[in-house]
Amino acid sequence: MTQRQGQPPFLTFSPTEGMCYQLRVYFFAALKYNDIRVKKGGSPMDERLRRQLEFIVEIDKEKNIFRQTHLSGHGRNENDAEHAWHMAIMAYLLQEYSNEKIDVAKVMLMCLIHDVVEIEAGDTYAYDEEAKKTQKAREDAAKEKIYSMLPDDQKLSLTALFDEFEAGETPEARFARAMDNLQPLLLNHSNGGSDWLEHHVSAKQVYERQQRTRYGSEKLFEVTDSILQENIQKGVLKK
Repeated sequence: MTQRQGQPPFLTFSPTEGMCYQLRVYFFAALKYNDIRVKKGGSPMDERLRRQLEFIVEIDKEKNIFRQTHLSGHGRNENDAEHAWHMAIMAYLLQEYSNEKIDVAKVMLMCLIHDVVEIEAGDTYAYDEEAKKTQKAREDAAKEKIYSMLPDDQKLSLTALFDEFEAGETPEARFARAMDNLQPLLLNHSNGGSDWLEHHVSAKQVYERQQRTRYGSEKLFEVTDSILQENIQKGVLKK
């Protein structure tokens, strides 16, 4: 095959490599090629777009951060990207149950970006008290590193959204945090409470965490309470 002038070198792959991997390698090669052309002063891709695309590829790593929650049907451990996607869909579907009027698009974006920091910081299990002592420091460092890949205006916008979620002081943050609680609870309940049993989690621990669901939605907290009472009666959760 003849290589056209101005094109990045053609890459070949073994038959066993997956299509996603091939595209990722080719995309990085294209970014590197364009970065060289930026330095030579003849770029077809400006700096802003280059940084945005590099960030987009970087956050693909969220699919490799696995949580303690398992997929429904007693599947494998859920990853962060799946968790965030599920939360965003839930926010749209359940918005009518918010205690307050919310901007649902803002809530959905908040859900989608809230765990991006775990690419660097790692997942912190909700009931791991020792790990939670260092969680904020790890996630603050990760936030600066990852979002600094973006153009400054987008970095400021997304870090502000992340901080708003963490603070939990706005209607959108309260509802997003309710989704963050309800989503793993629904999966765990669908699996017979197996994650609670595996980690010896008590009813008291779960109720303490689920209080923030009430701040976002009294109606969804009623559902949460019903689920927890059922698991207490079954002996899955100990008082």
